[in-house]
Amino acid sequence: MSEIKVNTLKKYNGSTITIGEGGDTVTITPGITATTLTSGTIPDARFPSTLPAISGANLTNLPVETKPTIGSINPTVINNNANNVVITGTNFVSIPTVDAISTTGAITVANTVAFTSATSITANFTLPTDGTYYIRIENNDGNAVRSSAALLTISDDPVWSTGSGSLGTIAGNFSGAVATVAATGDTVTFSETTNVLTNGSQANCSLNSSTGAITTSDFGGSSTTPTTYNFTLRATDAQGQTADRAFSLTSSFAITTSGRFD
Repeated sequence: MSEIKVNTLKKYNGSTITIGEGGDTVTITPGITATTLTSGTIPDARFPSTLPAISGANLTNLPVETKPTIGSINPTVINNNANNVVITGTNFVSIPTVDAISTTGAITVANTVAFTSATSITANFTLPTDGTYYIRIENNDGNAVRSSAALLTISDDPVWSTGSGSLGTIAGNFSGAVATVAATGDTVTFSETTNVLTNGSQANCSLNSSTGAITTSDFGGSSTTPTTYNFTLRATDAQGQTADRAFSLTSSFAITTSGRFD
């Protein structure tokens, strides 16, 4: 019966270790105390391909490698300014290094990283180049993870082309095109955040969400009093980023006289 000494065992993956042949004495150094080694196969011509169970070697104190994981981030879309991104996952250790890795390979280190818990950290990024980015987290012990998908998108907010303020004065009860608003961005759509422009009891207009055209079939509805209608429109791009702007429209009515005495 021979003796096999193993001096290079450094980590244990939490399942089993297989070594030796039937009847051998296995010595694992340095001295470690724990449970059972289970038989299996070892790709070495000096030993048979199938090994018997070997009992008596304890592995309780072997180190187990613990890597962080990434579950999700919030928000998933930010602009080119400094923005906080909350990253949820597991096995974070205070305080890890966080990188944003472009699909082109460029690496940007987070401005700051705030450790909340082993399952949540907040990274602040300033990324001047639009695109999509992988997230990589590395704990102080060197264990690291990179997201399997590009989770973070960098995109400019929509930019209004139409200046804020008055869009003009329109005759009361007018029917037709009133004005058109515009904004630049990636597939911008328009909506009203107030309830004035498209309210039938107020300005009584329609807003085309694709073109920004404002039309009416009866401006001001039943009102016969000159009125300024204040409202806010929102431009939203394909990534869900928004920009709001305040506008107004004013109705006017001609002054008439029924008679005159000299």
